[in-house]
Amino acid sequence: MPELPEVETTRRGLEPLLVGRRVTGAVVRNAALRWPVAPELTTRLPGARIDAVGRRAKYLLLGTAEGHLLLHLGMSGSLRVLAAGTPALKHDHVDILLDDGQCLRLHDPRRFGSILYAGDDPAQHALLAHLGPEPLALDAAALGAHLHAASRARRVAVKLFLMDAGVVVGVGNIYASEALFRAGIRPDKPAASLSRPAYVRLAGAVQAVLGEAIAAGGTTLRDFSNSDGLPGYFAQELNVYARAGAPCRVCTAPVREQRMGQRSTFWCPVCQR
Repeated sequence: MPELPEVETTRRGLEPLLVGRRVTGAVVRNAALRWPVAPELTTRLPGARIDAVGRRAKYLLLGTAEGHLLLHLGMSGSLRVLAAGTPALKHDHVDILLDDGQCLRLHDPRRFGSILYAGDDPAQHALLAHLGPEPLALDAAALGAHLHAASRARRVAVKLFLMDAGVVVGVGNIYASEALFRAGIRPDKPAASLSRPAYVRLAGAVQAVLGEAIAAGGTTLRDFSNSDGLPGYFAQELNVYARAGAPCRVCTAPVREQRMGQRSTFWCPVCQR
């Protein structure tokens, strides 16, 4: 699934192509995505100017005076800006038509993505209202203090705690593993057992990993491509994720793999305590 860096990379690629453009209509070839495509796409949005392309967690927000569209890429979705007459491929489900003859096209082989209407205040939408803070919106000390306070009654493993979007958004499986490695923290330690300084260290690692991943265009492991159709390159920088049995890049001990929360977790038994 595209994680925060992939979604932010997509947002940055789309922003200069969409802001200032007007929606002239939409072509919905298959409305049966994770949820039905918002009817407002064809009833309210035509004629509206796109004023902003934002992001909250792993959701993209297209802001107009007629309300916001809330887009999610699901497991394998991607968004491209193309000439409106470009022939559609099998899994090209929705085109948002623009006044410059282009369209924003959603390609989603698994149809787990979504295009929803979030009204004038998307922060109140049911999918966004209970999310934790953005990890890059605070400094490391403030984020660390927030994580420490939120963890006091939590016996869950720190990796699963870090991946809880109600605690902090956007730290998915890949980046949680990588941040915990950089912070030198075992992923299976109880969240409540970590000190405030440890959480400040972890917060700094989360921010560094996410920042580097965004700069590299995200991480391509299976399906992700950015808005130009190019892959992300952060996969080349991974220290532990998907490297089970390979030597740690720091100490050469074999990287270990275990299942946590039904997800694969990778860590170094020497560097992470």
